[in-house]
Amino acid sequence: MNIVIVESPAKAKTINKYLGSDYQVLASYGHVRDLPAKDGSVLPDDDFAMTWDVDAKSQKRLNDIVRAVKGADRLILATDPDREGEAISWHVLEVLRQKKALKDMPVQRVVFNAITKKSVLDAMANPRDIDEPLVDAYLARRALDYLVGFTLSPVLWRKLPGARSAGRVQSVALRLVCDREAEIERFVRQEYWSVLANLQTLAGAAFQARIATFEGKKLGRLDIANEEQAEKIATLLRHATLTVASVESKPQRRHPAAPFTTSTLQQEASRKYGFAAARTMQVAQKLYEGADIGGETVGLITYMRTDGVQIAGEAIASARKVIGKDYGPEYVPEKPRHYSSKAKNAQEAHEAIRPTDLTRRPRDVARYLDPDAARLYELVWKRTIASQMESAVLERTTADIDARAPSGAAVLRATGQVVRFDGFLSLYQEGRDDEEDEDSRRLPAMEAGEAISRQSVETAQHFTEPPARFTEATLVKKMEELGIGRPSTYASTLQTLRDREYVNLDGKRLVPEDKGRLVTAFLESFFDRYVEFDFTAALEEKLDRISAGELSWKDVLRDFWKEFSNTVHEIKDLRVSEVLEALNEMLAAHVFPDAGTGEDPRKCPACGTGRLSLKVSRFGAFVGCSHYDKEKLEGKVPNENPPHCGYTRQLSAGNGDGDTEIADGPKLLGQDPETGLDVTLRSGRFGPYVQLGEEAKPKRSSLPRGWQASEMDLDKALQLLSLPRDVGPHPEDGKMISAGIGRYGPFVLHEGTYANLESAEEVFSVGINRAVDALAEKRAKGARGRATAAPLKELGEHPDGGAMTVQDGRYGPYVKWAKVNATLPKGKDPLTITVEEAVELVNAKAAKSGKAPAKKAAAKKPAAKKAAAKKPAAKKAGTTKTASKKTAATTDGGS
Repeated sequence: MNIVIVESPAKAKTINKYLGSDYQVLASYGHVRDLPAKDGSVLPDDDFAMTWDVDAKSQKRLNDIVRAVKGADRLILATDPDREGEAISWHVLEVLRQKKALKDMPVQRVVFNAITKKSVLDAMANPRDIDEPLVDAYLARRALDYLVGFTLSPVLWRKLPGARSAGRVQSVALRLVCDREAEIERFVRQEYWSVLANLQTLAGAAFQARIATFEGKKLGRLDIANEEQAEKIATLLRHATLTVASVESKPQRRHPAAPFTTSTLQQEASRKYGFAAARTMQVAQKLYEGADIGGETVGLITYMRTDGVQIAGEAIASARKVIGKDYGPEYVPEKPRHYSSKAKNAQEAHEAIRPTDLTRRPRDVARYLDPDAARLYELVWKRTIASQMESAVLERTTADIDARAPSGAAVLRATGQVVRFDGFLSLYQEGRDDEEDEDSRRLPAMEAGEAISRQSVETAQHFTEPPARFTEATLVKKMEELGIGRPSTYASTLQTLRDREYVNLDGKRLVPEDKGRLVTAFLESFFDRYVEFDFTAALEEKLDRISAGELSWKDVLRDFWKEFSNTVHEIKDLRVSEVLEALNEMLAAHVFPDAGTGEDPRKCPACGTGRLSLKVSRFGAFVGCSHYDKEKLEGKVPNENPPHCGYTRQLSAGNGDGDTEIADGPKLLGQDPETGLDVTLRSGRFGPYVQLGEEAKPKRSSLPRGWQASEMDLDKALQLLSLPRDVGPHPEDGKMISAGIGRYGPFVLHEGTYANLESAEEVFSVGINRAVDALAEKRAKGARGRATAAPLKELGEHPDGGAMTVQDGRYGPYVKWAKVNATLPKGKDPLTITVEEAVELVNAKAAKSGKAPAKKAAAKKPAAKKAAAKKPAAKKAGTTKTASKKTAATTDGGS
């Protein structure tokens, strides 16, 4: 029996059909091992030794593989044909060797670019060994991403509370988004005018022409600065005699774009279908793994993680046949087209993304696929076929019109474009990121010297527009141009930025959140080298050279770690006040915008004597007066010298949603009809909120996500202030179900169980049936109360039994042991706490609270033995912990 290992069960099922009864195909379900998410998983002082962890699900699958291999004749590793696929095969092989399951069994590595019978059988006939340089490149990336994340993130937590994480590629991508936003904020609109003439030939054909030259001076788009200038030109044209000065036609050829790579597929699917990068990769994965077409499971496209733009010779030949049959011989170019990538660091080791069978037209497979898969297959098919079609032939015509009047002379210019032969445009035209409108109008026939009649002359005012925010498509394109990241990482990097709430989507546009801008400003101020585009691209190039066998992966890590660790060590001693002052300067235009009144934008609007500055709390950063004193506010110290000023607001003085009108004070919405108290809209450190009355502890409610301050009225405010509301008694126990909006969004609550609702609006309308269903669904998943977050660090066993962990809590990090939660001392790094320190903390807390569990028998204390068994060996390495799909395993690395 031959055992074949692949990643996914769908892939295993299809390949098993191709290979027959002598083969058993098993799925690893992605990566089987990962670096534990805790300190010490990579040890730079131990020659970058890496400790690998296997979760419970992966352990079960590995046990199945071990049992199958022990009775087999041969092991064939057939995971995907890229670095991640090579790493999965290497991990499986390492585990099998550790378990002594292989003995003298032959082990082979095979790769195929498409899941078709021919591709699979050809691969089986041409096995090879594990590609060690490719595995080394994987280890280097995994170690780098771990070291950056687990070294930099704790610095962020201490110096910038509320920040979630930093990453080698993630932080550079975030900088691109933040830099673009800063560019937009700095942009100063410029007024300009256009002058357009509606004209007619002697034959009566109408066309339009724009002013090109006035009084002997060529005019650019922005050269007519005001209405006075525009009207002066228009007046001349209204009284001028118009004659054709010249007509020039130039032929142009437009060539088709190359077949899809990972990034260009993500860009085009975003432009044409609005797919997020992650969605594109999910659908492409399904097409690659195959669909049941007429009773046979067939892979429909080639491997979808690639930066290569070439396709196989047989695919080119097939495309040319389809073109000749469907469109005619004139659409088949004389010679096949060959492409090369313009992207930095492109490896081009694999084919571009193409259909596995180009004769399988989109209409033939649409009924077997869901709508998204059918659309993506059609996109891939059209792009591939178009890439081998004849170029389009265009003709661009330019006509200059002399305008002469007693007051002066001018030249008007008309342009037009005609498609003489549509070529590939008959099938496919690439989408566009910009708003530029190509002039595809056709000019009427005219000759030099011909008189032209005037119908009207129009002037129009315009203003220059700032650069557009990035979309996912344009950000991926920019990252690829700069050589940042690799094809397999783009989707997961963008998703991470959204999950961390560093950016949000406004339509298709990526808008940085204040949290993201703070992190970027911090990194640029104190870790500038590690968010430089050139540095990141150069590191990517080194990683590619490792995969080519040109560099040692540990040498690259040593060079990086030496400088990086020194930088981190220097920053550790910085006071938070120093960090905030540096951020005050870097983010001044965003946080303290100049109102144009001549006053200092950092002057406190409440007390008039204080100075505004960034401040931090356990919930994140906000803006407050220099006289803001929490202890004075709470009455813990006397409110004097200088007196306390309670002015605070969120970072942005206005986020374009109407917050500007409440940044400097509350806005009265009306009076509560029940109490007669004022209901006001205010801006606080966590965003806009509504408040009832002015008592010492007034009732308040933050605006839920998606609600705009500019749209708030009295009715909406009273709805928010009425929360939580009673929905009704639960039919099983008669206890009340309530609905409200909390830290994690809208919810219904019953006896400690929270179930999320789809929107804030549903909180006010949810009925008893919907609430009961939502709670039942939540309980069916085994959730009671809020989910427990993953620990920051696992410490091992307490001497009296039971695991100890370091958790990140609402009021800071703490040690958890059984029912005892012991807060860490102020300033203590949660990742450096030792077992001894943790035991001392929890014992003191347990003695004080009386919560210590009963002691366990001495025989049940295996801590010391386990610790010795888990000493990390200087072995090679894997990826994300619970990744059932490979995309989850490469959050910040590359392909």
